[in-house]
Amino acid sequence: MRIANLSGRLVLITPDGGAAVDVERASDGRFGADPQAVYEQWDAFVSWARTADSSAGEAFAEEDLGAPAPAPRQLLAIGLNYSEHAAESGFGVPDAPTVMFTKWASCLTGPVTEVVLPTGGHTDWEVELVAVIGRAARNVSEEDAWDHVAGLTVGQDLSERITQTAGPSPQFSLGKSLPGFGPMGPWLVTTDEFDDRDDLELGCSINGEQVQKGRTRDLIFSVPAMISKLSEKLPLLPGDVLFTGTPAGVGLGRTPQRFLAPGDELISHITGIGELRQRFVAAPGA
Repeated sequence: MRIANLSGRLVLITPDGGAAVDVERASDGRFGADPQAVYEQWDAFVSWARTADSSAGEAFAEEDLGAPAPAPRQLLAIGLNYSEHAAESGFGVPDAPTVMFTKWASCLTGPVTEVVLPTGGHTDWEVELVAVIGRAARNVSEEDAWDHVAGLTVGQDLSERITQTAGPSPQFSLGKSLPGFGPMGPWLVTTDEFDDRDDLELGCSINGEQVQKGRTRDLIFSVPAMISKLSEKLPLLPGDVLFTGTPAGVGLGRTPQRFLAPGDELISHITGIGELRQRFVAAPGA
């Protein structure tokens, strides 16, 4: 099952990906139009959606899609979660998922966007698998963690490296939360749709040149491990968003370093989910 945010309204995407069914209308108001609110009713919604009539689906433009979880109460991200990315960043492999930071929800956007590059910055790319919580999780075991996931989507943890590392005690969140720096989508896919939800291919390209490629089986801390460890420290709430880390190939780790420039098109994908497309432009007056 795929759900999406179409012009701010919750929709079901038909299996062929070509049409969208408005949930509020199809359910006769049982479920509202707010894409974020559905996670509070996730189990009831899934039961209804399995038998929903898709014949009323209408064609849509991907440019009208928003983030499938546009206003999470918590947006958490893990760093250094692939060993080759840790190495290119100059760090060893962590022995616990403690390299955590937040992205602010105001940076979230849909899958097809134009992103303004900050003046004088070094904006980098980081394709990531993103999990959205469907059931509250507190002190959850790894064995039970997948049961708390509503579904998976594609994310880009765009990162302005100068801001990210500035100051005597760098704080990642500001440099990773500039406007447009959290594209997600194109929709949320429930985990039963995957042959192996623990082994998905992800990657991205700039102007047609592949710059990242990896598989989620190579995560140091898997999605269940991340949820289990996080839930020991704080409650994970329905609709919370978890960025799970990026594989090697970011601009910061290259020699010479490379960063996004005006006119670049970044396409990010995860097999079985879909792709994001970001085009970058200079700030006004730059």
